[in-house]
Amino acid sequence: MAGLDKDTPIPVSLTLHRASRVLELGYDDGRTFRLPFEFLRVLSPSAEVRGHGPGQETLQTGKREVELTGLEPVGNYAVRPVFSDGHDTGIYSWDYLYDLCVRQDALWMEYLGKLAEAGLDRDAPMGAPAGAGGHGHGGGCGHHH
Repeated sequence: MAGLDKDTPIPVSLTLHRASRVLELGYDDGRTFRLPFEFLRVLSPSAEVRGHGPGQETLQTGKREVELTGLEPVGNYAVRPVFSDGHDTGIYSWDYLYDLCVRQDALWMEYLGKLAEAGLDRDAPMGAPAGAGGHGHGGGCGHHH
C-alpha cells in the first residue's frame, strides 16, 4: 500500500446506506459520491481479488446482493470494509477510494467488459467455470477454484 499523496482528498463523511447498498463519501469541497457495495466488493484491492501480478486477478461475480457490514479504520489513511460474504482483506486507502469515486463509470464498464470477455454474468456464482476458454489475461490462468 502506497502512503498517501498529500493532495489526496480525505472524505469528511462516510455513510453506509444499507437499504440501497451504497457507501456515500462526502468531501470537504462539498462533493459527494455514492459507491455501490457491489462495486466496492468486486474492485477490492485485496490480494484475493487482485492476485499477485498482472493476469492473476480473480474476477468477482455474484456480488450484487453483497452487504457492507462494517468499516474499520486502518491508521489514518484507509478503511477496511467487512462484507457479508466474509471478505475483509481489502485495505482501501483514501487515494484508492477517491480514484473509485472519480473513475466509477469507467471502472464499472471495465468490470462489465471483463465479465463479457470471460463469458460470465455478474450474477454467476463465484467459481463457476468460464465459458471462454483461454481468452482473458495471461492465457486464462489465475482462476482459483
